[in-house]
Amino acid sequence: MKILVLQDYLRSGGTERQSIYLTRAFASAGLETVLLTFRPGGALSVRLDDIVHRSLQPFDCRLDWFAPGLARAVRILAPDGILCMGRMANCYAGGLQKKFPYIGVIGTMRTGKPLPSLYRHSLQHVWHVVANSHEAKSILAAHYGVARERVSVIHNSIVFPPADTLKRNEALRTELDAGPTTVVFLNVAMFRPEKNQRDLIEIAAKLPLGVKWQLWFVGDGPERAACERLADQKGLASRVKFLGFHADPSSYYAAADLAALTSLSESLPNFLIEAHAHGLMSVAYDVGGVSEAGGAVVPSGNRDAFLARLQPLLFDPALRASEAATAQARARENFDPERQRQAYLDLFSCLIQPAQ
Repeated sequence: MKILVLQDYLRSGGTERQSIYLTRAFASAGLETVLLTFRPGGALSVRLDDIVHRSLQPFDCRLDWFAPGLARAVRILAPDGILCMGRMANCYAGGLQKKFPYIGVIGTMRTGKPLPSLYRHSLQHVWHVVANSHEAKSILAAHYGVARERVSVIHNSIVFPPADTLKRNEALRTELDAGPTTVVFLNVAMFRPEKNQRDLIEIAAKLPLGVKWQLWFVGDGPERAACERLADQKGLASRVKFLGFHADPSSYYAAADLAALTSLSESLPNFLIEAHAHGLMSVAYDVGGVSEAGGAVVPSGNRDAFLARLQPLLFDPALRASEAATAQARARENFDPERQRQAYLDLFSCLIQPAQ
């Protein structure tokens, strides 16, 4: 069986990481798999050494929607199935299904943001749709009229599995001036408006005086500069660390004490899954499928509720450890990479008949 994984660009987001992971996982299971992107390069292109990757644009035109020669590439690669990942790829999915009715085009729902018209059109015409949370499946049915029997829920997989024995990264804490009693909050995400890192800074500014804490942001993006200015305005420049993009953030998971997420829209955040798998408790706004990831949730946009849920964890390491253990067990059971890979393989076997 030949599978084509379609993604517009390998920026540093969770969907892009999942695209690379799934390409690698399908290939390791013996499927002939190609990752096809519209644009070349991207922050995650450094992780492509062991997979087959092609780009449509001969050089980076900096246009996420521009997919020159897509139909020709599909004819040449002749896949049995196409898995469309991300908004732009899903916008093309319906057209691909119409042009190649004998190929199993599978759309995905991996976002908490409203869907553009071409995306909505595709959902009605592809062979099947994969949602990465039960909440996303409900939205597909209630808001976009996709029949429930045409949607399968396959959760995100743990992309950065922790070592069998977790060991606290004291060297990194020392490098970033976090002492033994400093409580480190971690946020790993692109700086986009919907990720809403500003709220985390506003909440941190209300923490009790005298408490030793730091807030680490791992990621980059258009909202970073504004967040840096806000931290400086709040007098938090020494406590809030902007650490930039890291292709593998595992060392930061191993050095932190608590994961924090104040996104305004999500489907199922990879960050929380990875944090829990690495033994971190989390507090997050309850949006989209966040509650399916585990951890503590509070009403979206309610900074006071977030602060109230956060403060006991500051002062009680035993409480943090207990809640972290629960979240970790859930993550390793529900988001196991092998389990997720097998779910996709079973779906392909059910839907797609390889060409003879």
